Amino acid sequence: MAYIGKSIESGTFSVLDTSGNTYNGSNTTFSLGTQVGSPAQLLVSHDGVIQKPGTDYSLASGGTQITFSTAPASGASIFIVEISGAVGGPLDSDLNGAELILDADGDTSITADTDDQIDIKVANTDQISIKDGVIEPTTDNDVDIGASSKEFKDGYFDGTLHCDVLDLAGTEYTSIGQGKILQVVSTAASSRTTTTSSSEQTAATSSGITPSATSSKILVLAHGFVGNERNGDQLPTYTKIYRSVGGSLTSLSSSKTAYSDTENISTHFKYGGGTHPNQMLTNVAYTIVDSPSTTSEVTYLWKHKNAGGGTDIVGGVVFNLLEIGA
Repeated sequence: MAYIGKSIESGTFSVLDTSGNTYNGSNTTFSLGTQVGSPAQLLVSHDGVIQKPGTDYSLASGGTQITFSTAPASGASIFIVEISGAVGGPLDSDLNGAELILDADGDTSITADTDDQIDIKVANTDQISIKDGVIEPTTDNDVDIGASSKEFKDGYFDGTLHCDVLDLAGTEYTSIGQGKILQVVSTAASSRTTTTSSSEQTAATSSGITPSATSSKILVLAHGFVGNERNGDQLPTYTKIYRSVGGSLTSLSSSKTAYSDTENISTHFKYGGGTHPNQMLTNVAYTIVDSPSTTSEVTYLWKHKNAGGGTDIVGGVVFNLLEIGA
């Protein structure tokens, strides 16, 4: 009889030789005598009943064996046809939600049995769903995009990126406060104070600042005038900045007395001569990045002491404290 309908454009049908298989009602896995890539490539007849791929049977051993879900009884009549290549040309039929199996053992597939949704399964586990306007993992916090050894190149987003942890060049951040000025506290200029004591005296105290995190830095900007009233030559005056937390003091600067002092944390005065003491003044400024490592209130003190006679003077001290997110 002549062939009716459109002829096969490519592909072949081959009846597999399974004569060496023994059906005894207990064995479920049998050799195919060849290797196939998908259960859907086989047409299996069991006692005259066509078997459903992925339900009545699956592939094993990399596609070289067939495993039946129910052991064929003794004397069962089974024949298997392998469908190779592209049969009938490109797939252009409506699958109507049927599962499209992609791999040799039948556990990786694409389905669209839910209206307007495509589900991708890998290793028999649903991984990703594609819906109108969204691609999402089936299970929350389960699927990675890329890997440490296989990175995507560039990413472009026109919207909001939500994440729990952001890793920038190997450093993890749970918030984008790093490097930002979180608060500023300013203290108005102090009145003039004097001392003749060789012990440190407090000239000015800042207003308190309470860091929002123990990792925060405090940028301390302080300036004022320092002077003395005495006779003599090359007479130093000493000033230092302290941090106070709960009344506990920590020195943040070292007092200097050298002419070459470039940190402006103390100064020398040179007496010009004569029989009367001179009043000599100079501006002194501090720029200190402090790490208080606390969330308790922090204050800063400007202290000074006399070293050489006469009277030391400090006044007009202004503190500006800036919390920097670390």
